[in-house]
Amino acid sequence: MTDLVLSESLAAARTRLADALDAAGRPADAARLLAVSKTKPAAMIREAWHLGQREFGENYVQEALDKQAELADLDPIVWHFIGPLQSNKTRDVAEHFAWVHSVDREKIARRLNDQRPEALGPLDVCLQVNISDEASKSGVSLEALPALAEAVQAMPHLRLRGLMAIPAPAEGLNAQRAPFARLREALEDLHERLPEAPLDTLSMGMSADLEAAVLEGATLVRLGTAIFGERTARD
Repeated sequence: MTDLVLSESLAAARTRLADALDAAGRPADAARLLAVSKTKPAAMIREAWHLGQREFGENYVQEALDKQAELADLDPIVWHFIGPLQSNKTRDVAEHFAWVHSVDREKIARRLNDQRPEALGPLDVCLQVNISDEASKSGVSLEALPALAEAVQAMPHLRLRGLMAIPAPAEGLNAQRAPFARLREALEDLHERLPEAPLDTLSMGMSADLEAAVLEGATLVRLGTAIFGERTARD
């Protein structure tokens, strides 16, 4: 992808998000664009940064650490970990990321809390919900969500910010909106249970369903191929 193409694709993604917010009757700053940069080289992230993008999402820990080292001169830059998180990777995530979107069990949360360097301040956390009840998907069930949220809220080195979900693919706007509406309602329920928590984040919506997510209150939308082009295969 050339410089011109990346500048155009990033501009198009921003325009799409702005149009979706306008159609939903929401303020222009009500949702942010998270550029999903997994499998893409550091040079492309650097280019996007120079085009004004500041928040990037990564799925693979070692790949992300390599990019972070190469891009250490960029400031500010905000790294979000959005992939499945294994116990043996929690320390790296706790030490090198500002956000984690994929916490789905207390064991992982506890390790992140215990391994977060105090000097960095609390790690911003979204709980991943298996909103479509798919056996193949990660995520806490809606039934188990309140207990997990209460446990995370009690951890001093984590800051519970909201919820994340990757619904099953669906055709048509109304079908796409339904799982996002359930996630929004789950966040509203947590507001009542945990009024002291800074629950301001719904991480939902990707290329195929951004408009539906924004209609249901998304505050972070995750776009990868729409910005950086098709993903390259990992070794």
